[in-house]
Amino acid sequence: MGYKDQIDLLKLPQHIAIIMDGNGRWAKGKGKLRIFGHHNGVLSVRDVVEGSCDVGLQYLTLYTFSSENWNRPKLEVMAIMELMVSTIHKEIANFMKKNVRLNAIGDLTMLPERCYRELKSAIDQTAGNTGLVLTLALSYSSRREIVRAAKEIAAKVQKGEINLEDIDEEMFENNLFTGNMPDPELLIRTSGEYRISNYLLWQIAYAELYFTPKLWPDFRKEDLFEAILDFQKRERRFGLTSEQVN
Repeated sequence: MGYKDQIDLLKLPQHIAIIMDGNGRWAKGKGKLRIFGHHNGVLSVRDVVEGSCDVGLQYLTLYTFSSENWNRPKLEVMAIMELMVSTIHKEIANFMKKNVRLNAIGDLTMLPERCYRELKSAIDQTAGNTGLVLTLALSYSSRREIVRAAKEIAAKVQKGEINLEDIDEEMFENNLFTGNMPDPELLIRTSGEYRISNYLLWQIAYAELYFTPKLWPDFRKEDLFEAILDFQKRERRFGLTSEQVN
């Protein structure tokens, strides 16, 4: 029996976030350039999106490109951006077929114009889809997101639109990029690294963390199902005792 057959579809995490790590090391292990790993990582994205649709997952957020990634060698960054443009263009038909709605968070103004146009076009074309919401975290930094939210709220206080006493967790969450979606209940990181890497720091306060040694280009839908099954076996207490939960 495969992992998928063991999953309780009534107890799925609403939202899964993934840190897709290991493309470069995967390529290096095969004696190839790092971009070779990124190309093969696209196959993993396609498979995991398909698997998410298969089980009826509502939200999937992928750490695609961090703000810090702009500091990588210029040739690699350019290659990643070109790969992103071509991939988004190719996947539109599949998104429509699978009823996937594309979304993006981060400082999208940093993206090359062509990349931004292709992304915006895909988001617009899939806006009416009602299935999986696939969010790409692009030019994303959680710390910058939190600072941005704080500044927006401070500006409203300064203008007299809200009072200091009005500020609470709900208001703060609504000013984050993810204000229109539930917090991730499961965070997956591939490649055997045990770090959060400035990813959804506020949102994963109570997420279950799942680390796998598999490099991202080797990660497939069956690995996703295994992570979901592991999630379903955990006791989520949210500060309560086991007796209270039970």
